[in-house]
Amino acid sequence: MNQQLVPVGGIVATHGLLGWLRVNPFNPETTVLAAGRQLILEKDSRRTAQQLESSKRNKRQILIKLRGVDGIDDAQKWVGATLCVDADALEPLAPGQYYHFQVVGFEVYALQGERIGVITRVWSTPGGELYVVQGATTEHLIPAVKEIIEKVDFVAGHVIINPPEGLLDL
Repeated sequence: MNQQLVPVGGIVATHGLLGWLRVNPFNPETTVLAAGRQLILEKDSRRTAQQLESSKRNKRQILIKLRGVDGIDDAQKWVGATLCVDADALEPLAPGQYYHFQVVGFEVYALQGERIGVITRVWSTPGGELYVVQGATTEHLIPAVKEIIEKVDFVAGHVIINPPEGLLDL
């Protein structure tokens, strides 16, 4: 399992008695959780390959059924796991678009050239995605919105931001 894995959701509960699981997707519009898809479940620092037998939307969650998980007791062991897919399984994007996971590790600079830090992870919140940026002494939460993100340079591995006053003081 050396492929680049992308987390797509977290298993938060069982659903019913027949082995279904409730998933909070990191991208509510995702189509990657389709029947037949190979998934990697990460839990307790272990990765396990699983086949997705079926999935269906349920309000803001997605219900999934894994092949061979046929009862609530089998399903319970997966609560708390993170669902991942191979990066190649993601939908292609339009030119100029990118997946948030692709900027993890990029250096972040303000428009004026001041180095802010390095993006260490992306934090999904109900209000949107936040880039967690580790500075020299402080961790910053930068909203991943076009009003703040000025430029993403994939060649240089940099993100240029135009932070509103006070954002970096929080």
